[in-house]
Amino acid sequence: MAELNMLEAIRLAMDEEMERDDRVMVLGEDVGKKGGVFGATEGLWAKYGDKRVLDTPLTEGMIAGAAMGAAVYGLRPIAEMQFADFVYPAFNQIVSEISRLHYRSNGTFTAPMVIRMPYGGGVHGALYHSQSNETYFTSTVGLKILAPGTPADAKGLLKAAVRDPDPVMFFEHKKTYRLFKAEVPDGDTVLPIGKASVAREGRHLSIFCYGFMRTCALEAAETLAREDGVEAEVVDLRSLRPLDLETILTSVEKTGKALVVHEANRFGGFGAEIAAEIGERAFEHLDGPVTRLAGPEVPGVPFHHTLEDWFMLSPARIVQAARDLAAY
Repeated sequence: MAELNMLEAIRLAMDEEMERDDRVMVLGEDVGKKGGVFGATEGLWAKYGDKRVLDTPLTEGMIAGAAMGAAVYGLRPIAEMQFADFVYPAFNQIVSEISRLHYRSNGTFTAPMVIRMPYGGGVHGALYHSQSNETYFTSTVGLKILAPGTPADAKGLLKAAVRDPDPVMFFEHKKTYRLFKAEVPDGDTVLPIGKASVAREGRHLSIFCYGFMRTCALEAAETLAREDGVEAEVVDLRSLRPLDLETILTSVEKTGKALVVHEANRFGGFGAEIAAEIGERAFEHLDGPVTRLAGPEVPGVPFHHTLEDWFMLSPARIVQAARDLAAY
């Protein structure tokens, strides 16, 4: 085991995959000699050269399109969107081309590629560097969507994404990059895509979360146990598409209450899909309403630290939502 932060785990996963398979390449804005704006690709250019670590223009549509072309011709590209907020110029490439290639070619072509997506607020990034836009892509058939919350999960799932035959969007919450260190297994440890993790066992209610919300939910669960005697089960989804419904439903059947937590806006957010599945498939086990806790209905994360704190979910807000639900 090694003690790594999220960023180090992501970098190690790319390094190991590039060393294992010479088809694996990295491309994006400033990913080469600079090592990326966050340092995620630091050292890879010096080790593997500019034919496998490609600096691109600030043209997201080209990054996604070039990655798709490379994948079609047998490479395994890892494309970085410098910030998830910048992905929109590549929306047509991802949603209309990359996601549909295998289907519309009747299985003749595939696009085995990864798009890394640094997302999320709490880093003073303001409107254009703080968005949580995963829901735009979870509704697109043909894409796999991952959002790990620990360094070990980040490494194991990124390695799985590189090897997967389908296009994978890999969401990395920026606030978690250097937030903490945790044990990461040595060697070639690959985690299965589509499998949630029960981060904390509980019996009174279930909290479903992903990304940075895993950290907040676990802290909230400890507070609930200490102050209220409420044992919350924390389920880290990790994979948004495919979604591990079996683990979700098993948890709800045990606790009878479901709280879905995510940072993006509540209306039309990914939590609505989880709530709908629970309502349809586990209604008879529910002892209270399926509850969603999400970001406020404003267009983006404000810059001023007071307003940013108001926007961001926190352990305290999760505790209050859980108390309200536990009272049913």
